[in-house]
Amino acid sequence: MKIALIGYGKMGHEIEKIALERGHEVVCTIDMNEEEKFNSPAFRSADVAIEFTSPASALQNYRRAFAADVPVVSGTTGWLEHLPEIREACDKEGKTFFYASNFSLGVNIFFALNNHLAKIMNQFPGYDVRMEETHHMHKLDAPSGTAITLAEGILAHIGRKDKWVLDKTDKVDELPIKTFREGEVPGIHTVIYESEADSIRITHDAKNRKGFALGAVLAAEFTKGKKGFLGMSDMLGIL
Repeated sequence: MKIALIGYGKMGHEIEKIALERGHEVVCTIDMNEEEKFNSPAFRSADVAIEFTSPASALQNYRRAFAADVPVVSGTTGWLEHLPEIREACDKEGKTFFYASNFSLGVNIFFALNNHLAKIMNQFPGYDVRMEETHHMHKLDAPSGTAITLAEGILAHIGRKDKWVLDKTDKVDELPIKTFREGEVPGIHTVIYESEADSIRITHDAKNRKGFALGAVLAAEFTKGKKGFLGMSDMLGIL
């Protein structure tokens, strides 16, 4: 298939490498200050565009891709207040958009595990729950989109928690998320249940960017030829 890359930094190069290994063609790369390429024949020829940029530029990138009638697979986080606009474009205008807060297959298995554990722990109010996440110092949003997805899974299944909050809290109905930004850490996420007697921890620790890039290419392969708003639950069927 023909793939366009929106964002040509470290993730973009890793995605390109895996796409080529899987026999795909990268027909266009768009980096900062190259917005004119959205109007190029090369970009318009793409079957799917894979977008990894920044929260500030993501929404406009989606709009430009939709105007060129190119489906989008995006892993950019921190822009979700605009999600209704993207869903409406898919529902009413026939656009195609695949979004994941994290494309790693391991992380999405971790999401499913988190949901299942939360259902169990809802029956045991003696355990309080909190979260920790660590990313590289270049990450702009905190908490990460992955952490928010984990938190939403917990809130959906544990009745004694009403919302997540950044950092510490003294309120029993709030789920605290502590964030760290260190070096070049690809991503570490931990969910902790703690009682007076013991603690239960589940952790996903990414070793490198390869898992994220592979998942993004697999999502592009899944997206080709489809319409609507799509996600990892559609592709994997485990969430």
